[in-house]
Amino acid sequence: MDGARPLSDADDAFAAALAARLPDGRVSRPEPGHLEEPRGRWQGRGGVLVRPATAEEVAEVVRACGEARVPVVPYGGGTGLVGGQIAGEGALPVILSLDRMRAIREVDPRENVLIAEAGAILADIQTAAREANRLFPLSLASEGTARIGGLLATNAGGINTLRYGNARALCLGLEAVMPDGRIWHGLTRLRKDNTGYDLRDLLIGAEGTLGVITAAALTLHPRPAGEGTALLAVRDPEAALDLLAMARDRMAEGISAFELMHRQGFGFLSEKLPETRQPWPDPPEWSVLIEVGLARGLDPAQALEGLFAEAHEAGLVTDGIVAQSEAQRAEFWAVRERIPEANRLIGAVSSHDISVPLSAIPEFVRRAGPALAGIGDFRVNCFGHLGDGNLHYNVFPAPGRSRADHEHQRDAIKGCVHDLVHALGGSVAAEHGVGRLKVPDLERYGDPAKLAAMRAIKAALDPMGIMNPGAVLRAD
Repeated sequence: MDGARPLSDADDAFAAALAARLPDGRVSRPEPGHLEEPRGRWQGRGGVLVRPATAEEVAEVVRACGEARVPVVPYGGGTGLVGGQIAGEGALPVILSLDRMRAIREVDPRENVLIAEAGAILADIQTAAREANRLFPLSLASEGTARIGGLLATNAGGINTLRYGNARALCLGLEAVMPDGRIWHGLTRLRKDNTGYDLRDLLIGAEGTLGVITAAALTLHPRPAGEGTALLAVRDPEAALDLLAMARDRMAEGISAFELMHRQGFGFLSEKLPETRQPWPDPPEWSVLIEVGLARGLDPAQALEGLFAEAHEAGLVTDGIVAQSEAQRAEFWAVRERIPEANRLIGAVSSHDISVPLSAIPEFVRRAGPALAGIGDFRVNCFGHLGDGNLHYNVFPAPGRSRADHEHQRDAIKGCVHDLVHALGGSVAAEHGVGRLKVPDLERYGDPAKLAAMRAIKAALDPMGIMNPGAVLRAD
């Protein structure tokens, strides 16, 4: 692939030419927020900020960048944790923000379809679905700022993946601008369409390296008639898996979320966010937060109490609390959702977004701790979406030490965790994507045939290499 040419800060000729091709006010310099990812590990280098309002304007930007060989870095809500939205080296880019394109074009509750532009915030999509008495089930901690284009570009997961699937499973069709500047009008509402290669699935998860998503046709679901939440103390991760199987036997697909939490997460909340109301006076070693959504005529609280009774008799759980009100349900989820914030305040030495086959989770947990102890003295907070095998296995300094004290061990820690994940048949990029952070990991652990096919696809669709160069695949 040909390399993109540098854009000089001293020479604004390209920015001026681009501004002349677009309506007034679309082109400016980036703001500080566009140049840093949330954890501060990636710093951008400037460039030009463009905020188009239509797919046609996006296409004009991509065509101009292709002619000048200037990189295009799509920017959604800026919540990504792997640096996919930040160009930290190479040619100075056009940062293509989709924040003007936030319209929800249509909601059809009979067809269970919602069409939204790429800049629509996830919480606004959820609200629009709720107002139509429907559910858009993609749910994650950053839903108040994350935008649907970025969520699709990274194939985001979240707490409801167990029941509803990740972002790819919730999308019927896309509108997108391809690297040559043509608009793909793929906003199909069809559930069945076997007319050749599936460009939708190709663009979802590509992190803007194969095109720019500008709108999506999303799948809605009926709202459960009754919802219930319980927090259960389990013996260990093995018991948690047995509990999940038992819950599915009793309630089938009524299980919406099944979250595993270690005692360390509660300790971090006490240390850094003491105002958080915690349900356990003395947290158990392992807890499971389970949410169910059941059909009309079924009592969620009763179903959860029955599950607890059976699981307690089987020796899987030792204690439990079934939420008795919406306020208590909210308190349970506030604990789970504030754990990442407490982690950030503690300061991780190395964070890992991993997945392994469900049956391998207990073995991973058993082996990872002793393996890390061979490197140094650390605290580990293991939590995440047990129902779909996605754990956040984060390593922190021991009390009295800081992240800086272990900076020289970061690579060894990451290698230790990722080698074990790979050995167990797992993935080192579960729901946050590859971005720029995990490109070396993809090269190390990825299947050679898959990587060759990915490079061939990239070269065919983006021969000039302008689309988010350096993300997912190393730029040539």
